[in-house]
Amino acid sequence: MSLTAGIVGLPNVGKSTLFNAITKKHILAENYPFATIEPNIGVVVVPDERIDKLNEIYHPDRLIHTTYEFTDIAGLVKGASLGEGLGNKFLSHIRETDAICEVVRCFNDGKIIHVDGEVDPIRDIETINLELAIADLDIVNNRLEKIRKKAKTTKDKNDLLEVELLERAKTALEKNIPLRLVNYTKEEKELLKSYSFLTIKPIIYLANVSENEISEENNFVLKVKEYVSRENAPVVTLCAKVEEELSELPEEEQHDFLECLGIEASGLDKLIKVTYDLLGLATYFTVGKDEVRAWTFKKGMNAKKCAGIIHTDFEKGFIKAEVMSYEDLIKYGNETKVKEAGKSRLEGKDYLVKDGDICYFRFNN
Repeated sequence: MSLTAGIVGLPNVGKSTLFNAITKKHILAENYPFATIEPNIGVVVVPDERIDKLNEIYHPDRLIHTTYEFTDIAGLVKGASLGEGLGNKFLSHIRETDAICEVVRCFNDGKIIHVDGEVDPIRDIETINLELAIADLDIVNNRLEKIRKKAKTTKDKNDLLEVELLERAKTALEKNIPLRLVNYTKEEKELLKSYSFLTIKPIIYLANVSENEISEENNFVLKVKEYVSRENAPVVTLCAKVEEELSELPEEEQHDFLECLGIEASGLDKLIKVTYDLLGLATYFTVGKDEVRAWTFKKGMNAKKCAGIIHTDFEKGFIKAEVMSYEDLIKYGNETKVKEAGKSRLEGKDYLVKDGDICYFRFNN
């Protein structure tokens, strides 16, 4: 499973510059609204020193990291859901993503225009979030109009449940309450998946600061953190310009560059860590001479489900999983010694896979 995120924000907040940096794809990033017309999709490798260590042990023909896919859409403006600017049609491109990354401008620069005349990150957040809520409300209203009539006629239990659920969603959205802050039963959560609502997705705020403020939290960032704390949403502070400069450097020079700036990790690395934590994701590995590969899974998934991430046949014909931990492999040096130490084991379908597990799945064809 590849991790996916949609990048949203007002025009000229640094969305496209950040996208250029994290994907090393040089898309148009100009100083005027709507420089991005069509959605841009880029894939970045998720850094993980463990897979590099496994590469040194196995020397495989192929080394495959997990990936993080970003979709950058045109900058939204107030009234986008009603057709202002480029309208909200581009929001459809991020409805299938796992999370939303909202870029918020947290720097002053007279050379870079702001669509509302001055920098105010809280106003910008409210503008974007309102447009996302209105876009979801449009879907709710359209569906309610159809399902109400059907439920009234059929009295079907599932139809009535859907009506009740959508009514609750409508009430929340009309109050500009994102759907992720509403409590649902397990059955309701399953039903909601079919709608791909934007405001139900986990959200990460990316506070874009200037180069000379990257190692500290300016007043804009502090205001953002205080504002979004009401929904316990994470904030990642970064400088899109620095990220772009960093992406141009050879890997061996990047650490020194960050050290000179007084920061320990790039904005991308921080974003990936926060996203994994927010979504409850982890990584297991498959290893061999042909291939060493990292696989992303949700914490709490059992061995059978994790096998299905590789191929549905692995899940259908699952027999056992031979498992050892990454830590044990590093400690003992090779698989043979891990087995001799009794640290390799066979697990059944209900075994809950752990972050760093190295798995061999046995299955019937």
